[in-house]
Amino acid sequence: MTLHIPFDNSYARLPAALFTRHDPTPVAAPEMLAWNAPLARELGITGDDATAPTATERAAIFAGNRLPNGALPLAQAYAGHQFGGFSPSLGDGRAILLGEVIDTKGQRRDIQLKGAGRTPYSRAGDGRAWLGPVLREYVVSEAMHALGVPTTRALAAVASGESVQRETTLPGAILTRVASSHLRVGHFEYFAARGDTASLSALYDHAVERHHPEARDPLDFLKGVIERQSDLVAKWLGFGFIHGVMNTDNTSISGETIDYGPCAFMDGYHPQTVYSSIDRQGRYAYDNQARILPWNMAKLGSALLALMPDPDAAIDPFTQAVHAMPEMIEARWLKTFAAKIGIAEPRAEDRALIEDLLTLMQAGSSDFTNTFRALPGNEAQDQIADREGFLGWVGRWHARLESEPDAPVLMARSNPAVIPRNHRIEQMIAAAVDGDMAPFRNLMAALATPYARPDDPGLTTPPAEHEVVTATFCGT
Repeated sequence: MTLHIPFDNSYARLPAALFTRHDPTPVAAPEMLAWNAPLARELGITGDDATAPTATERAAIFAGNRLPNGALPLAQAYAGHQFGGFSPSLGDGRAILLGEVIDTKGQRRDIQLKGAGRTPYSRAGDGRAWLGPVLREYVVSEAMHALGVPTTRALAAVASGESVQRETTLPGAILTRVASSHLRVGHFEYFAARGDTASLSALYDHAVERHHPEARDPLDFLKGVIERQSDLVAKWLGFGFIHGVMNTDNTSISGETIDYGPCAFMDGYHPQTVYSSIDRQGRYAYDNQARILPWNMAKLGSALLALMPDPDAAIDPFTQAVHAMPEMIEARWLKTFAAKIGIAEPRAEDRALIEDLLTLMQAGSSDFTNTFRALPGNEAQDQIADREGFLGWVGRWHARLESEPDAPVLMARSNPAVIPRNHRIEQMIAAAVDGDMAPFRNLMAALATPYARPDDPGLTTPPAEHEVVTATFCGT
């Protein structure tokens, strides 16, 4: 059976300044490593059974060796503020948009190959990805989806049969990811910086149609992005997730988590935790994520001003919209963490209760995930170094829960049993490099139901001292 993808490509119909038509570069020996059959069905892809020759055909398509009917491959142009400094010309340097589909729920979604070869925006890069980051993004993005966090999805991982040169020679791979769009803050910055109002307007109209059709003007659109990003970062914080590279070119208009590079979930809690090997100053540390996003939204607002009838008059309402964001994030943070301790409708004074628990956790580097998961029973005290201080907190907490009859149910659905721990990901990658995909499959099976105890209890165990991962890498 021939694989069929029901493409309906709207971005390719936009002005030529927004992208460059560009085909993927074929690889030597494509081989399927992972295939997300449920997602394929959701996208309306047919002919995806696992029997040959379909499996071979699938590998060829999602390696970029064969273009499926209806595909219009292109690389998107965008800019971005990277660690605070503006880069006026970035773009898809190793990603190629195959096209878009209208999925079975009526939602428009992009299908993109990541690691598909050089593009006109690659600069000095090779346009490729190695196996480790491909499998990391596959695992973490699908785990985020299962946790209920807006995210890009992973459709396929394909080994290229070629080597990639990084610090050492490594096996190459290509990830197929799916997004409601790949539009970033950096897209708008690109055209605003060039004074290309016509292209900026076309981009804006496209983004409004896809993500905020009820928006009355660019200010309304900006407020919608602020809302979605506020929701997103609160969810990140609630799961101890650290994105790692929150540049404006990695900040989506849709409010989805995008560009999983040096990302990680915390083990021991500390608000300034950083894993990224390139974030040496902690700009994107765990606790700073809520502070960075308003900054990113200010850059989006600055880019959108040019579309207002009177840009000077619009500065004040745009500024007010951005300045309202910290309070918005705070409200969502309180709601998220209140649920983690069993409180459905938090009060202002509940913040102190939550912060006192986090302080106790920080003092002893308590495991973030396991501490919250253990709260309904008596096991949480084993996670806290200051036993006496914790027992005092528990007394206050129990008193507060007297008016929360559904607390156990709420905590059970707010605190996962299993997350993609860094050391397990590294072990999985090492095995895959050696040709063993079993750890990948086992990890994916457990992460598909993160609120249930996994069959392998080792997946919930924090790393031993020799297993601790201190730095993660993006793979470029």
